[in-house]
Formats: sequence, C-alpha cells, structure tokens
Amino acid sequence: MKLTLLGLFSMIYGVQAQTIEFEGKEFELSNVKASVEKLNGEEVLKVERDLEALSFDEGQLEATVDEPTYVKLIELDMENGSVEVKLLSKIQNPSPFQAAQGFIGLAFRISEDNSRFESIYLRPRVGRSENQLARNHTVQYFAYPDYKFQKLRSPAFQGRYETYADVGLEEWITFRIEFRDQKAYLYLNDQESAAFVVADLLGDSTSGSIGLWVDIGTIGYFKDLIINP
Repeated sequence: MKLTLLGLFSMIYGVQAQTIEFEGKEFELSNVKASVEKLNGEEVLKVERDLEALSFDEGQLEATVDEPTYVKLIELDMENGSVEVKLLSKIQNPSPFQAAQGFIGLAFRISEDNSRFESIYLRPRVGRSENQLARNHTVQYFAYPDYKFQKLRSPAFQGRYETYADVGLEEWITFRIEFRDQKAYLYLNDQESAAFVVADLLGDSTSGSIGLWVDIGTIGYFKDLIINP
C-alpha cells in the first residue's frame, strides 16, 4: 500500500482535516465547530467559530474577523452558478463579542488551501434597528484576504459593498447567491428582485468551493443547501 508523506504525517500527528456529513454532502471544517442537531424538530447543521483554532481580538477587528470560518463543501470547483441555503442565527450567551450581530452567510470561490475566497453575509441583529445607519450595514460583501469590511467601509468604496435588508435574528432566511464572472447577486426569502448587487467582485480566485460561513459570537444553523453550477 502506498502512503504519501502528507498522509503519513497526518496519521502520526493527527492533523487530518475534520469533516462532517449533512444532507448527503461532506464538508471540511475550517476554524469552526460543527454538529448535526435538532432544531424545532428538524435536522440542521449547527456551526460556530472555533476560538481555539482561530483567536479573536476586539482591539484588532480588521485582523481577526472576516476570516475563513466555515464548513467547506468537499470536491467542488465552481466558477459560476448559484448557491441557496436556509440559514438562521443566534447570539451566543455569553458572547465573546458584545457587538456580535449574528454574522452568517455564504463563502464562494474558496481556494483549495482556504487562502482566497469571497463572501456575502448578514448582520441580522441590525436588520430592524431604529438606527438607519446601523440598518445600512445589514448585508456585507468581502473578499479574503485583501478586502475585509473595514477597508470596504472607507469613503473610497462609496458604500457599494453593503446595504440594508429586512431580516432578523432567530428566523429562517432563504439566502441565495448567484455569481457570474465579476458580478454577484443576493436574493432573500424568494424575492424576485435581488436585495443586493455586487457589480465588481474583488477576489483573486476565479473558481473554488462554497462554504457555510459564520463569525464571532454567532450560533449559525443551516439546512436545504442547493447548488447549481
């Protein structure tokens, strides 16, 4: 039997990537903890950021958020297409970040080594805020590693990479991203018109896998994943 050096190293030192199966699909864990659980009587995939695998520093948000914190679908290399999933988020109690917003969404065009990807995610906690400025940050796009939310919030980008959406915590949201070449569209809750348009994607990778993404202070639940390359 042949064994690669990487395989031997993994067997000896236990560095083989953790995986989990859900809805007939196999996912690799990247800086998250994941389990299949029951929520209101139905099976869902629960995902939370693993702070032992990837630390968080509130004083260095730019460096420690918008990271590869997802379960990534194994053996998928997708350039263009659509991905749909139902998602729901809660705030952890206690939360490691008091300003947690229930960060949850999808990553796409993830490189094999997780060094490049793009993402659109939600901040459901502010979706119905009385503060309109906070509402305007409900939906966020970013491209890892060079274009995280703080950089994209600078005046140079003119607010093009975030927007408002009528969503909230602890409710199921149908979340669909369609991406083709340099554009992406986000559709929420089966609406005919896109809730968010990214007219100029900033990522370096042109194809890759997809991931179910969460960030700090969030308990994320996912179900009914549909992929159309």
